[in-house]
Amino acid sequence: MVFKKKTGLKRELGLVDVIAISTGAMISAGFFLLPGIAAMQTGSSVFLAYFLAAILMLPAMFSMAEMATATPKAGGAYFFIDRSLGPLFGTIGGIGNYLALIMKTSFALIGMGAYAALFFDVPIRLTAIVFGIVFMLTNILGVKKTSGLQRVLVLLLLIVLMFFVAEGLREVFFSSDTGEYLRNFTPFLTNGFEGLMATTGLVFVSYLGLTQIASMSEEIKKPERNIPLGMILSLIITAVIYVFGVMVMVGVIPPEQLFNDHAPASSAALRIFSLLPPQTGTLLIIFAAVTAFASTGNAGMLTASRFPLAMSRDKLLPGVFSKISMFNTPAWSILFSGLLLFVVVVFLSESDIAKMASSFQLMIFILLNASVIVMRKSRIEAYDPGYRTPFFPWMQIAGIICYFFLIIYMGWGPGLFIMGVTILAIAWYWYYARKNTKREGAIFHWFALLGKLEHKELENEFLHILKEKGLRDGDPFDEMIVQANITYLGRKRISFRSLVKLVSHDLSTKIGHVGKEEIKKEFLAGTGIDPALVIPQVSILYGKVASIEKPILQVVISERGVKKPIIKGETGTEHNIRVFLFMLNRFDRPKQRLRFLSRLMDIVERDRFAEDITTLKNPREMKEYLLHNDRYITLHLQKYTPQEAFINKTLKEVRLPADVLVAMIQRGEQTITPRGDTTLQENDIITIIGEPKGIKTLFIKYIHNQPTD
Repeated sequence: MVFKKKTGLKRELGLVDVIAISTGAMISAGFFLLPGIAAMQTGSSVFLAYFLAAILMLPAMFSMAEMATATPKAGGAYFFIDRSLGPLFGTIGGIGNYLALIMKTSFALIGMGAYAALFFDVPIRLTAIVFGIVFMLTNILGVKKTSGLQRVLVLLLLIVLMFFVAEGLREVFFSSDTGEYLRNFTPFLTNGFEGLMATTGLVFVSYLGLTQIASMSEEIKKPERNIPLGMILSLIITAVIYVFGVMVMVGVIPPEQLFNDHAPASSAALRIFSLLPPQTGTLLIIFAAVTAFASTGNAGMLTASRFPLAMSRDKLLPGVFSKISMFNTPAWSILFSGLLLFVVVVFLSESDIAKMASSFQLMIFILLNASVIVMRKSRIEAYDPGYRTPFFPWMQIAGIICYFFLIIYMGWGPGLFIMGVTILAIAWYWYYARKNTKREGAIFHWFALLGKLEHKELENEFLHILKEKGLRDGDPFDEMIVQANITYLGRKRISFRSLVKLVSHDLSTKIGHVGKEEIKKEFLAGTGIDPALVIPQVSILYGKVASIEKPILQVVISERGVKKPIIKGETGTEHNIRVFLFMLNRFDRPKQRLRFLSRLMDIVERDRFAEDITTLKNPREMKEYLLHNDRYITLHLQKYTPQEAFINKTLKEVRLPADVLVAMIQRGEQTITPRGDTTLQENDIITIIGEPKGIKTLFIKYIHNQPTD
């Protein structure tokens, strides 16, 4: 059997990769370069600005987590804003977020060059460009290679910084010089509340790595779990290191020196690493700084390049940026991002880069929080996030207000930059992108509530995304297939309405407390997904009832075929259907119903689906064909084979991996429902379903007969 190949980026990144990319992208200039500059605006309270910035990241983080699990697509914040507020705002958000990431990455490369210059007599910006070329080539070769490098860099960085924080807190609060160190915390707020808030906006750039996870969501395994959990853990780790690390710097470095120190972590290391030989602590911090800048530069190049990819897919940028190379990476997008990054490194100062990156990212967060509100209120049925932000919509509203005031506190410069990029994005959209895109955002669905036009193509796209995401952990889809009724009509003649009546009677009998007329009415009401429109000889019908615990499926096979009315637009016709799938779901679980329908669509889209399944006469074989994936295995119990170990044993005596179960037993022409006291016999065929890891263990042991650990 040949299945259709899937296109797009591979899901290769796990939870550790998410934490590594996010944490590595956040800990760099914000720790090793920015504290001294930030302290000039607010004094010794600078560590409090880092804490407030972390708290204020929460609305944006939760909003990104929800939308990333609903639409795990490359482009992150751009994709979310575009699909909710429309392509104009998508263009503004995409270009702005892309430039912010490019600037933050270039800032990291400059910092890396500066710290490298402490070891070698080399030009700082030339060194930054060389490192940028290295990261660009690494990203072109593949994301898995990139994430592996990222894990190593971040692990080394965290070890050094945890040692720095622990030794620093001991020195500041529990040493003979504690009294002297504590005097450095006064005055606390040198420029009052206004100075503290302006500093909070400035250091906001330190936490922008969280946005990079959203832009990588298409390549993350189990996004509904790994995205929010990875974001939360990385924010906690980063905030602890920033707040306590900067507190240590404030304590051990006199204020007049801290304000002019562009390497405060190195200066603090001279005073706190008393257990190490002279200069060793400084060298350790310099090593950590280079590692941090390297991880940020690597992660920044990795994620920034996904913005041109996503915008090109949507025809907002030329098509060359969406091409995937032989290494399964967007090579042209990476090359363009690298060239733009080198321009920023050469022509902009460090302070300008930091302010521009922070200011426009705050604007993006405003749009992002608004996007979540619009998506929730649009009532798009296929909008199915695996994670939902808490305290909706009050958290989003609070975030919008806070980010707006932070921009104001940062002054005219950042505001003018936002206006400039916005005007540039609007001009690009008006003269290039507008003629290439016809879609509208979810905000148009609000208009539908007022009797206005809504954009149906957006719902279709979300259905396609739902199909790509697949089932959610805990969805009893395999169980539904295993317990399905199989009706084989052979060459019997039957009308469509008679078939629906027959199936409704069978399902009513199986359920026991739902009338057949209610079920029949549901099926005849029609279906929103009918493969007969695109896949000959196959039709899916579903109904919704309130009183069943789990979804129920009935499969009908007809060699002759059944004439079914098909509506295409305003015209009607009849199609000869050989395979019917009738599914009943709970009325109150519309999202699960869509996931199950999407999975059924995946199955019936297999090449030669109708031809293959109609040749199968055995219900077990039909169900196994529908199950066909890495979550099931069939074992034929015969003597003188590894499967002989099952013969003459009850199921409760058989040792199986914890994450699998026996779903069916075929004994001759009889299909047996397995129970704990069922005794297995020679020539039984057992179907086992479960998690891929457990299925693989059984495959190795009983099919290949190889020992397992």
